[in-house]
Amino acid sequence: MKRRGLTPEDRDIWSRYSRTADPLHPVRRDKAPEPQATPRPTVKTPDPIAPFEIGTRARSKTSSSALAPSVSDQVNGAPLRMDAKAHKRMRAGKLRPEGKLDLHGMTLDMAHPALMRFILSAHANGKRLVIVVTGKGKAKPSEGPIPTRMGVLKHQVPQWLRMAPLSNVVLQVTEAHRSHGGSGAYYVYLRR
Repeated sequence: MKRRGLTPEDRDIWSRYSRTADPLHPVRRDKAPEPQATPRPTVKTPDPIAPFEIGTRARSKTSSSALAPSVSDQVNGAPLRMDAKAHKRMRAGKLRPEGKLDLHGMTLDMAHPALMRFILSAHANGKRLVIVVTGKGKAKPSEGPIPTRMGVLKHQVPQWLRMAPLSNVVLQVTEAHRSHGGSGAYYVYLRR
């Protein structure tokens, strides 16, 4: 919409009014006010965007106070040293164990010699797959700030199987299928 200018009648009325009005801020008539120059905003050109990949600045999800991986993760994450097809059948519970050792209720002093005797005699008899039942362990009330792990035998048996003289006859250690005890038992696959 176009602004319309002042008519001659409007200019006459304005000139009569301005002669009788007192200005709020008197301006010297000899020097006309200079219009103040408004600083022009400088337009800053943005910096060019550097190439990037999503997630490069993200913090890692692992904390510095992370606990060691669980025994189940360690055992199941061990490299495969036996036949992959047999391992798959064993993990599915389709291979039948040829021997079983139950370490429930034993102390570490009783369990270690029993495990060594059982594994070495099973190997001498030509058995390939045996099962060692450790139990899942009992939850104990924790009285201190340091977390305690459940199942002493569950943690200790895989270590014993990796140490000499058992390491010479053991090919693979894996957690058992549910039908054979689940996470409270280990399949021990022996060498020929």
